[in-house]
Amino acid sequence: MVVKFTKMHGLGNDFVMFNAVSQPLDLTPELARKISDRHKGIGCDQLLIVEPAVEQGIDFNYRIINHDGSEVGQCGNGARCLARFVHEQGLTDKTELTVKTITTTLQLKLNDIDSVTVNMGQPQFEPAQVPFIAESEQREYSIGLDNEMITASVLALGNPHCVQFVEHIDSAPVNTQGPLIESHARFPNRTNACYAEVVDHSYIKARVFERGVGETMACGSGACAIMVAARQKQLINDTVTIELLGGRLGVHWPGEGHAVELTGPAVTVFESELDLENL
Repeated sequence: MVVKFTKMHGLGNDFVMFNAVSQPLDLTPELARKISDRHKGIGCDQLLIVEPAVEQGIDFNYRIINHDGSEVGQCGNGARCLARFVHEQGLTDKTELTVKTITTTLQLKLNDIDSVTVNMGQPQFEPAQVPFIAESEQREYSIGLDNEMITASVLALGNPHCVQFVEHIDSAPVNTQGPLIESHARFPNRTNACYAEVVDHSYIKARVFERGVGETMACGSGACAIMVAARQKQLINDTVTIELLGGRLGVHWPGEGHAVELTGPAVTVFESELDLENL
């Protein structure tokens, strides 16, 4: 079966995009892993599949499939790419869209061809909603990792995040601690491990080890989780620039009871076709 696809990225966080509105598509986790493979497939952090809406008030449903074949409910960089993708595919001419994943309903605003703002919804702090195993909700938690204890903020924005603040982002233990945090027993659905260096009240440097992917060039929901955690600690203003390995994102959050807004670029790299039977 031959299908069309588009390769896109948001600050180097890269995606293989499929239009499942105009063509039939049935991807198993095994096929997703093969497509995502950077040596034998196309190569990407995640697959994004745009599907017809299944309820009123929603413009599109879409699925987010990780590099390891698992499905997740939130991807800020991917959502921005989706907004540009549905325009380029001729699926809509609307500049403001409502889309739905397995966990989250998102509002997307196409500012121009290179910039999209995503309403990421309100952060969730209750442990059961993350989900995270804890007796009660706290601003920070102590979590045991093999022979060390870490202190971290835990919250959800469509997917779970564990946020640590460090003095120097370049030396943060992203690739040694990250896998331990991702699969920690206190996170039943695994988690993203986020690291942040607060430079000043409007600027943060960050790195993210993404659940089911590993460290990526950028993570939109991770950037938002970092901003929320820093704001709760009164370290930053309500609008901040977050610099990840792939570039900079703008995040705005007035505080509890409000949604987080993420603004950044979406870039189309190329379009092609793929024979799924010959992977």
